[in-house]
Amino acid sequence: MGSYDRIIFPLDLPTEKEALAYATLLSGKVGLFKIGLELFLECGPSIVDKVRRAGNADIFLDLKLHDIPVTVERAVARVADLGVRFLTVHCGESEAMLKGAVAGGAGKVGILGVTVLTSVGADDIRKSGFLPQYAEDMKQLVIKRAVMAHTCGCAGVVCSGHEASVIRDAAGDGFYAVTPGIRPAWEGMGADDQKRVMTPAEAIAGGSDYLVIGRPIRDAADPVAAAAKVAEEIDAGLAARR
Repeated sequence: MGSYDRIIFPLDLPTEKEALAYATLLSGKVGLFKIGLELFLECGPSIVDKVRRAGNADIFLDLKLHDIPVTVERAVARVADLGVRFLTVHCGESEAMLKGAVAGGAGKVGILGVTVLTSVGADDIRKSGFLPQYAEDMKQLVIKRAVMAHTCGCAGVVCSGHEASVIRDAAGDGFYAVTPGIRPAWEGMGADDQKRVMTPAEAIAGGSDYLVIGRPIRDAADPVAAAAKVAEEIDAGLAARR
């Protein structure tokens, strides 16, 4: 897998026209295009094939399914017919739901477990009735859910770069760590950013397999050149991992 292949560009855009424009522009420069709930609902399932054709890349369908096992299994079976590479499902509370998702995918789509949303904080965990240890150290909950996802046959999880290495140690190679919250080195980081974001090189060196990078590429004066710079940083991270 090359450095470009590890870049996931999110098409977090309100219209089909804008999404396809970026897919065309970045064709061959990123490995996957992420289609989220907003764009999927706006355009319908046909947007998957349109983006694939425009961008000549795999599709990461980020729907974050969470329902009773049989409903999730049937929904994933429908998604599997769309020919996407990855689909997100909340790890949630039920192994049966994750196993249903994997069964519904029938080997056609890789299920990525969403461990803990980035918007969820320690106080949210506490109020939701989790054991105090998970509120005090949310990383424990992320790791626990990642191991559950691995046991259920998921292809990987969405996690921060700070957790990727521990997840790799627990689940082994071949279980993907997909990491958002990436900021290229050329953008620079403030003191607060150091705690919650990583550069592409840092994340890849730490064990992440795929990086979700949107704004730094989308808002660059030259998005294609920005993607190339990200790929260079990923190469540096791969060299450090070896």
